[in-house]
Amino acid sequence: MVLSVWHGILNKATVLAAILLFAALSGAVAQTRITFELPGANDALRDAITSASLVRQTRDDGVVEPAALLAAAQADYARLLGVLYDRGRFGGVISILVNGREAASYSALARLNSVTDVRIRVAQGPLYRFGTARVAPVPHGTTSPEGFAPGATASTSAIVAAAERAVTDWRDAGHAKVEITDQRITARHADAQVDTSLTVAPGPRLTFGPVAVRGNSAVSTRRILKIAGLEEGKRFEPEEIENAANRLRRSGSFDSVTVDEAKDIGPNATLPLTIGVTEATPRRFGFGAEISTVDGLGLSGFWLHRNLLGGAERLRLDGEIEGLIGQTGGTDLRFGLRYERPATPSTDIDLFAELTYEILDQPSFSSDTTEFTLGFTRFASDRTTLNLGAGFLKSNTEDEFGTESITLITLPFGGLHDRRDDKLDATKGFYADLDVTPFLALSGTSNGAQITFDGRAYTGGERLTFAARAQIGALFGPSIEDSPAFYRFFSGGGGSVRGQDFQSLGVEVGGVSTGGRSKLLLSGEIRADMTDTIQLVGFVDWGTVSENSLPGFSGDSHAGAGFGLRYKTGIGPIRLDIAAPVSGSTPADDFFIYVGIGQAF
Repeated sequence: MVLSVWHGILNKATVLAAILLFAALSGAVAQTRITFELPGANDALRDAITSASLVRQTRDDGVVEPAALLAAAQADYARLLGVLYDRGRFGGVISILVNGREAASYSALARLNSVTDVRIRVAQGPLYRFGTARVAPVPHGTTSPEGFAPGATASTSAIVAAAERAVTDWRDAGHAKVEITDQRITARHADAQVDTSLTVAPGPRLTFGPVAVRGNSAVSTRRILKIAGLEEGKRFEPEEIENAANRLRRSGSFDSVTVDEAKDIGPNATLPLTIGVTEATPRRFGFGAEISTVDGLGLSGFWLHRNLLGGAERLRLDGEIEGLIGQTGGTDLRFGLRYERPATPSTDIDLFAELTYEILDQPSFSSDTTEFTLGFTRFASDRTTLNLGAGFLKSNTEDEFGTESITLITLPFGGLHDRRDDKLDATKGFYADLDVTPFLALSGTSNGAQITFDGRAYTGGERLTFAARAQIGALFGPSIEDSPAFYRFFSGGGGSVRGQDFQSLGVEVGGVSTGGRSKLLLSGEIRADMTDTIQLVGFVDWGTVSENSLPGFSGDSHAGAGFGLRYKTGIGPIRLDIAAPVSGSTPADDFFIYVGIGQAF
């Protein structure tokens, strides 16, 4: 029994030793030494060659099989030659020694026990320049890229760019089937020059032909064609094809959209097209939450149908509740119903109808308001939208000036231009949103208009972002006492001046504290990425409110400052801000905490 046990232990030890020996040998093989010899190469060329080397990449990936390393080394001749050609070095010499022998001399069936040493030597040779650089024909008024000209460095990327530019220019001119039919590239080694000639066949100018649709079942073909806006008989334009795909994606009814050009030209110089779609799940819902020490808890949710009547119509129901367990006066409720129909009446214009009901219990007033708006949204570009509508508003309002029943006819219009690189976590670009709401008073107030503007800008480097924001508001027409309370302006709290009590800054009129007829809010943030997911933020906010309709710096003001932490997720950064007052009526020893999803602005 004892001998049997010892025999088993010895067998296990033998197996373990074999495993350790194999691991050690594998580790030794994995340490294949690779040496680069690049006489006369600058840092840029050295980095390009080492980055392009497939045998280096293979070794660094932990591959130890000799056959794989040898195959990678043999492939490096072409890869490194391409690097030299792209930098105008057409007379270079490349040597790759594997275990002391030229890699190219090994047969495809060679079997090596190991690859212990790889030596790569690249002699770059003289710099070649273009002797001739010709691409023809090209559309009238177009030119070749700057680097494709006699005397310029004879880079292969410049040749490729010239060919691509010619094809793009001809397609922009309506020649969809343009192609490069001949290319002659001759290196004259005695003169260190490269002569290049590219011949282009533009083909006929085409118009859009019939458009087919595939992949749809719930959204009607007729509506897909109307939304896409591709007009049969119109001159071919690549931009129109991209615009058509974007319009269909913008509708929200499709997970994917493609617009394919027919391989062959159709009758009468036409180009048939096929729109391919994958329909999205028609219904979706979502919810959100935000909390601060002053504003309290805010909850929101929505339900969305993305193809209500089979024509990519959207119906969205929204609900919000704010001020739970907060210090903002009371609880605010908002319910909304919005219907949108894309491409109504024309391709880049959507029809919308919106009904909202809102109950506000603010520190300075309370109201319940019903509003209906019918209007249009025009998509001037992928980044610019314009809105125009007409609405009816009915509100019962109570404040220090009394109780009013207000009835208004509104004519809201505005525009938004968004050039941010990321809507939830912008690092570059800017954003501008202007809303103008003229109103005709039927009861409870006098005629006037409210104007609001929100501008944001972002800049910075790889790890640091500077963000700035300006919010402007103005109310024209009625006096403060006569104006609708929900159109007046306050400052303080999340979304305006952090570190100040909610709506703590307004104006004093006849001994009554209320909102002003104008506001100016300025904010700045410095965002520093500590890791790929953690970001530290320092910020300062300043605001002023005035009795005058034009915003300025003459009214009372207050400020707040603080720091924050961001944890970046796939749905946007989770935000935690801690702020304290810098100036104003809020006690200096107060501090406020704000939590939400997305940057503050």
